[in-house]
Amino acid sequence: MSGQNGQHVVQHVDLGGGRIHLMRAGAGEALLFLHPAAGAGFWLPFHDLLAERFDVISPDHPGFGESDRLDWIDGMEDLVYFYLDLLDALDLEAVHVVGASLGGWLAAELAVHQPSKVRSLVMVDPIGLDLPEHPVEDMFAMNPDELRAALFVDQELALQFISPEPTLDMLMRAFKEKTSFARLAWNPFCCNPKLHLRLHRVTAPTLILWGSDDRLVPLAHGERYRELIADARLEIVDDCGHAPLLEQPERTVEVIGRFHAELAGKGGC
Repeated sequence: MSGQNGQHVVQHVDLGGGRIHLMRAGAGEALLFLHPAAGAGFWLPFHDLLAERFDVISPDHPGFGESDRLDWIDGMEDLVYFYLDLLDALDLEAVHVVGASLGGWLAAELAVHQPSKVRSLVMVDPIGLDLPEHPVEDMFAMNPDELRAALFVDQELALQFISPEPTLDMLMRAFKEKTSFARLAWNPFCCNPKLHLRLHRVTAPTLILWGSDDRLVPLAHGERYRELIADARLEIVDDCGHAPLLEQPERTVEVIGRFHAELAGKGGC
């Protein structure tokens, strides 16, 4: 993945025994963005679009991007408690949360563990549910051509994010992210088998977004999240794969903005 756009501030937070890389921009109510398994450390067009509406806080998970690995984090629950500590360190009582893929799963777990911390919840093609009849594909087992085809409908755009000839730095970053992902989500693969029993604890207004041509995570996962979270809404983003925020940033952020505007109109956020 290459390229950074827009104006943002880079911060470093010493927390949990390591140094955490964090990007921030915008004004207004705080929005925590939780990134997917790949692409940490980059400020991209969708960040700028969100920052037109919110104070966007985009950390690199421990062990991803420019953040240090924390040896005590070896599962999703550990990562949830790390983020609760990070919110305390940033003096944030409650935040809007947007999470994509792995970050969407994390967002759901955060809303389960500490509902009062999550003012609203947006999950974009999240993993996290155990649906053996609808398995999640292993993106790290794919070669670059397969990965571009799975993640994007627009293959020319895909080349901007997944190079056919990765540099050594890209390969080292990918190895770091693959190793950190495995610590969080390898066994059981990409899920918490008990999450479906806990999603009733989510109290935040919830929007689930799904790419119309997601070839990594079946739409059945989005439908199941909608069933398990009270009053959750599921919307399809057309003409994109697993990464609507990358492939259709304007359209995706517009849907998110409309969701928040409706909540504000109801006095819900």
